[in-house]
Amino acid sequence: MTMPARHPSAPRTGGAPGSPWGHVTRAAAALAAGMGVGRFVYTPILPLMQAQAGLSASVGAHLATANYIGYLAGALAGILAPPLVRSRALLRACLAVLTVSLAAMPATHSTVVWLGLRLTAGAASALIFVIAVSSLLSHLRQHPAHLPGWGFGGVGAGIALSGALVLVLRGIASRHAGWHAGWQDAWWGAAAMCALLSAVSWNLRPEETSAPDEADEADEADEAVTVVWPTTGTYRWFGALFAGYSLEGVGYIIAGTFLVAAIGQSAPGWAGSGAWTLAGLAAVPSSALWARLARRWSRPGLLFSALVIQAAGIALPALVGGLAAALIAAVLFGATFVGVSTLALGTGAHLRFPRSVALLTTGYSAGQIIGPLVVTPLLRDGYHHALIVASAVVLAAAVAAAVLRAGFPHHMAVVLHHPQEHHAPGVRPAAAEAD
Repeated sequence: MTMPARHPSAPRTGGAPGSPWGHVTRAAAALAAGMGVGRFVYTPILPLMQAQAGLSASVGAHLATANYIGYLAGALAGILAPPLVRSRALLRACLAVLTVSLAAMPATHSTVVWLGLRLTAGAASALIFVIAVSSLLSHLRQHPAHLPGWGFGGVGAGIALSGALVLVLRGIASRHAGWHAGWQDAWWGAAAMCALLSAVSWNLRPEETSAPDEADEADEADEAVTVVWPTTGTYRWFGALFAGYSLEGVGYIIAGTFLVAAIGQSAPGWAGSGAWTLAGLAAVPSSALWARLARRWSRPGLLFSALVIQAAGIALPALVGGLAAALIAAVLFGATFVGVSTLALGTGAHLRFPRSVALLTTGYSAGQIIGPLVVTPLLRDGYHHALIVASAVVLAAAVAAAVLRAGFPHHMAVVLHHPQEHHAPGVRPAAAEAD
């Protein structure tokens, strides 16, 4: 996952009318539709497609990669064309396209068409994400950081719903002899779920365009700011952060794609979907929780801890097996993968490295494309070896976080273009950073 940077012309006063929780709800619904369902519903459906649609492990990995390539393209479009981030029409179009792409998956057995649909879904998911996040950060910047953190919890809610969908289908099938939970039913159910979440988020207010006079004032203020170039130390710290976050993109996406299938190899059939639901539930409060922790402890230290916890959770089903290990792994994974993004992007903002969000976004997204491709040769013998590789990669990311922690400038002079500059969830001005 990635967070867009605020565009210089974003408004600097005011906020969403009415209760901020209403805005959080609409943004969370958009993130649940775009990420939790539109992007990650493939994880619990993958075992069904393998069992019923003849999908091979390698083709399954290629479908995942196509989705991540589309996501990278959509994320880059949001970064390179800031007006897209402020378009309600584009948000609604992407929600509609995403719903249609989900509904079209069961209409064919063509691998080529599936690749195209998942590519399209990835691009739509990314644009929904950047629009919803920009809306959260712009309209709630004067509220406590945990509020947008709860908005990010929509990703986890969508994951939980996608896992629950397959569980419900399995439950219905178990009560009706002769009817089997089909992969087509799962995709149609996902499309219906995406449509309902889209309806909830339909009136989400994107980030607004500044009035002309505000933009002029902003330009004048920008001219008065002294440019502070990164030091050698800043390059070193950001390099460690970039390496770690890119490696996290590789490791987390392997687990995010194949965790359910791996659990299904050593646990009851329902355990995979149940664990995925649990992972989503654990992810719901995680961003808000890590944001609160960042008020008391340094982000590099928290980032190291989150990555170590995540690596342990990913490796657990491969090393231990069984239902208990699967459920513990799901909680550990769900509680950390959103938090890692929050902490990494917050650290980049703290370092004030130019275009930090865009650079970290690119590395993270590229890692997600590489991940499934790296482990494809290992999938012939199941998914456990893939999880071991993913855990090792995440541990390598933790090593990079440890390097980042050494000598990290926890207290830096605050140089802000505007006194009300907003930050990502859990991101506070550098001078307030705790050691």
